Amino acid sequence: MFFISSFASKHLKIQSLNHHHHQFRVPRITSPHFSYPLHGFCSNPNLDSQNSTGNEEIAKSDAKSAEPRRASRGKLSNPEKFEDIICRMMSNRAWTTRLQNSIRKLVPQFDQALVLNVLNGARKPDHALQFFRWVERTGFRHDRSTHLKIVEILGGARMLNHARCILFDMPKKGYVWDEDMFVVLILSYGKAGIVQESVKIFQKMKELGVERTIKTYDVLFKVILRRGRVLMAKRYFNAMLRDGVMPTRHTYNIMIWGFFLSLKVDTAIRFFEDMKNREIAPDIVTYNNMINGYARVGKIEEVEKYFEEMKEKDLTPNVISYTTMIKGYVSAGRVDDALRLLEDMRVHKIRPNDVTYSTLLPGLCDAEKMADANKFLKEMMQRNIVPLDTSIFLRLITCQCESGNLDWAEDVLKGMNRLSVPVEPAHYGVLMENFCKAGLYDRAIKVLDEVIGNETVLNPQITVTMEDSAYKPMIKHLCDHGLTGKAETFFRQLMKTGVQDPVSFNNLLLGHSKEDKPELALEILKIMGRRNIRANAKSYRSLIMSFLKKGEPADAKDALDGMIENGHLPSSELFRMVMESLFNDGRVQTASRVMRSMIEKGVKEHMDLVAKILDALLMRGHIEEALGRIALLMDNDLIPDFDSLLAALCEKDKTIAALKLLDFGLERDCNISFASYDKVLDALVASGKTLNAYSILCKIMEKGGVKDLKGVDDLISNLNAEGNTKQADILSRMIMGGGKASGNKKGKKFVEAVH
Repeated sequence: MFFISSFASKHLKIQSLNHHHHQFRVPRITSPHFSYPLHGFCSNPNLDSQNSTGNEEIAKSDAKSAEPRRASRGKLSNPEKFEDIICRMMSNRAWTTRLQNSIRKLVPQFDQALVLNVLNGARKPDHALQFFRWVERTGFRHDRSTHLKIVEILGGARMLNHARCILFDMPKKGYVWDEDMFVVLILSYGKAGIVQESVKIFQKMKELGVERTIKTYDVLFKVILRRGRVLMAKRYFNAMLRDGVMPTRHTYNIMIWGFFLSLKVDTAIRFFEDMKNREIAPDIVTYNNMINGYARVGKIEEVEKYFEEMKEKDLTPNVISYTTMIKGYVSAGRVDDALRLLEDMRVHKIRPNDVTYSTLLPGLCDAEKMADANKFLKEMMQRNIVPLDTSIFLRLITCQCESGNLDWAEDVLKGMNRLSVPVEPAHYGVLMENFCKAGLYDRAIKVLDEVIGNETVLNPQITVTMEDSAYKPMIKHLCDHGLTGKAETFFRQLMKTGVQDPVSFNNLLLGHSKEDKPELALEILKIMGRRNIRANAKSYRSLIMSFLKKGEPADAKDALDGMIENGHLPSSELFRMVMESLFNDGRVQTASRVMRSMIEKGVKEHMDLVAKILDALLMRGHIEEALGRIALLMDNDLIPDFDSLLAALCEKDKTIAALKLLDFGLERDCNISFASYDKVLDALVASGKTLNAYSILCKIMEKGGVKDLKGVDDLISNLNAEGNTKQADILSRMIMGGGKASGNKKGKKFVEAVH
């Protein structure tokens, strides 16, 4: 910000020298203290009358000259310059002796202009530092310009220790300091937020005998006021006066700006009055500071007063003046006055800039003037103006949606694309959410396709993420309408950003299940398990039904187990469907395990199917499992039909199963008919299992269950015929004793042994 006129002339000279650069052009690194503006609220000590319009023209001229020129047809393009080659070599290769030798081979001897241009063009600050130190060792002697340039580069890159060492080592090498070098270092420490170090450098200047003019004081004030050190600024201002250094208009502009920045209104006013008392006429920057300061504290009457006073003093308001006024009106809720002022700008042929639009548009949103907001957005697009504060676009989209102007909200998104403003997930999210609320799902899906295609949610540079209120209804709609694959693609992108939404997970489960893709639903369920996310009962039921529909009862059973493990109670019908499907598929034991789960959960229905499963287990020889299930049934007051089971086993000649079932029933005093006893005995005798018949008959007789003595006589005959005379004798004694065999210890022991 200091000595802009001298800098501008120097810049234009360099621009003229480099006018013909077109290939491998490296932008020059400008001075850090020129790139530390106060956003238009500090004057220039040498160019007080220059306004923003002139600055815009210079910027356009610089941009135009920086564009590569196309070589005329038939003519050779200009050869690449040495400084550009050296900068490219340093950028592409490590700093080694080999690289140094290559540079020396290219340029045997350096001159001041070449070294300065290399420092300017170095693509990284450490490249510039390496080159600076190395070229000195080749015998080159630096001068003021190269020292100043390296201090600027290192200060701007916050390599402050290096910059400081180079500056303080200058006298050792026979170089003379000057004020500009210390000014750069003071400002660099200030930019890094190390205010105390800036102050120490300022104090060190006096010790070293370096003159401190108003230029140094101005930089110090700027540094300490930016950090809110109001008392320190006042103290050094008074010290400056004691040293006989007189403040300039630029000094007062900095002080007023800094005091208003810290909301010290009274102090700012005192300095404004002191400025006039010293017969230093306020300029447009001064009034801009006053307007901006009062706008910050909400005193709109004072804002208007100083705006009018500025015009009375024949100072033409510039775009900063108007924009600051507009900001004040917007802050005070007087949007109509802001619009009136904007029209006044047009009358005076002052074009709004990006800050003007950024200031006005949020106010229009608050005032619900969405038509005006849409008009100014189109104006920005036509003029290709991109605001520095891109958050206004999200505000515009949100407000347009809230007012029901979905087409205008979509225009904001198109405007962002046209202006090359990065569209973030939040922008898409607001549109999708409101399209869904309005039932415009086709338009919401088009927006989603853009999000998925660009992988917007995965952009590491995003600042505003998508709200769950946007993606939840979108995913639900897709899953409900046969587009679960698209919903999963979108949600997997969200998961990579850390989203773990249980509602969306369950919707994906439901969607895949409804679309008869249970294997995809199962993958989602596995992901949920790894992330400790619980599926709901509805999702499990849908998954189970999907597996059953596809004829995969084993997978349905696994899903049912998962449902139970997650604390959900399947319905009675769901248990039956899984059991029946497994049973019909020949998976009797698996069906038996489902039956066990059903009974343990207190479901006491479907005994017809239970009987079929028990019968099948016994028929297939899974006797112990069947008896275990029967015991479980009895513990839950569910008594199976023993007579039916025994009859079926006897008919199929499953005598061992019938024997064990009857034995189980006798031990538990189950209600078994005499006919069932006879059927079992007859089946055992008929199959030649005489001793088994004898054993069970003894137990039956002890329970008092023998009625047909003819059958017993036949058994005794068979025992004798087979040589089992002792057993026949015991059985005869029991019949004679009325079924009691307690007196015959040997017989009792034998019965137990056989059993």
